[in-house]
Amino acid sequence: MYVKSKITCFLFAAFIIGTFSGWSQQKPKVVVTASMIADMVENVAGDLVDLTCIVPIGSDPHLYEPTPKDARIVAEADILFKNGLTFEGWLNELIENAGSKAVVVTVTEGVKPIESLVYQNATDPHAWMDAENAMIYVDNITKTLVKFDPDNASIYQQKRDQYRKQIRAIDEYIKTQISYIPEEKRILITSHDAFQYYGRKYGLKLESVMGTSTDADVQTADIVRLNEVIRTSKIPAVFIESTINPKILEQLARDNKIRVGGKLYADSIGDKDSPAPSYIAMLRHNTDIIVSALTADPAEANTSGEESGSPTSLYVILAAVLLVIFFLLVRRFSGS
Repeated sequence: MYVKSKITCFLFAAFIIGTFSGWSQQKPKVVVTASMIADMVENVAGDLVDLTCIVPIGSDPHLYEPTPKDARIVAEADILFKNGLTFEGWLNELIENAGSKAVVVTVTEGVKPIESLVYQNATDPHAWMDAENAMIYVDNITKTLVKFDPDNASIYQQKRDQYRKQIRAIDEYIKTQISYIPEEKRILITSHDAFQYYGRKYGLKLESVMGTSTDADVQTADIVRLNEVIRTSKIPAVFIESTINPKILEQLARDNKIRVGGKLYADSIGDKDSPAPSYIAMLRHNTDIIVSALTADPAEANTSGEESGSPTSLYVILAAVLLVIFFLLVRRFSGS
């Protein structure tokens, strides 16, 4: 009886120790609002955290509408990383409705924001487009993780240092590549105003159809302005964005007989099969696309403005086919 009692006590103690050990080894539940921030957290934390991103890759964070699933995710979060600077207008209501007790961290804390010239107290949220700002993001992420999970502090700090080296390298790469664009051609025309930080840091003038948020209406005056910029500065290309309908810019390119230089990533990285599956890859891809299009031969740019699938091209092909059929029929009947 005594032996059985000792065994029972031993097993009970082992169960309690194992349970507490399991609790202590639980990964912090980290929730982020956007894919760029998710990629940064992943580079700093690796598999030490349970990471969830609210806005799916390829979706527009400006226009995102949270779901009941998002509320559950936020309710269970230990840490919530947000961009701030008016980027996630839907987030405060989501946190309130979820009753979340998560530590909410603004990763742009310490970034010098670009103030709106039109709206008072409004800022441009796209600070990550300047690689130097990304180091501030990464430092804020690391400090939070170290504070919340001090047992793994050295790992977080080591990964941060390695990641910062990669960010410095892409920063230098962008500076070098942009220098190949003639100064008079350093004008970037995009769907919405997401590249001001990029332009200020690397020496490009920015023009866009919409403002810093994609929920703004397109005005006729904006189209007139862009047409004027393209003609007076002889811009060879405009650029569409991965999260925004490209129709307006495609029409702008056709009207001015210039090319669509390519697809840029701004408010979201791409999926694993895209050319921009990470934050750093996004900056590299954007830079390569911009430099390639703005250094292209003007003659090539002009001829590419009229798409091969345009109505004019189709009519020419159809007319040629009908003409061939007509001559074949003439020959057949004349021979008979």
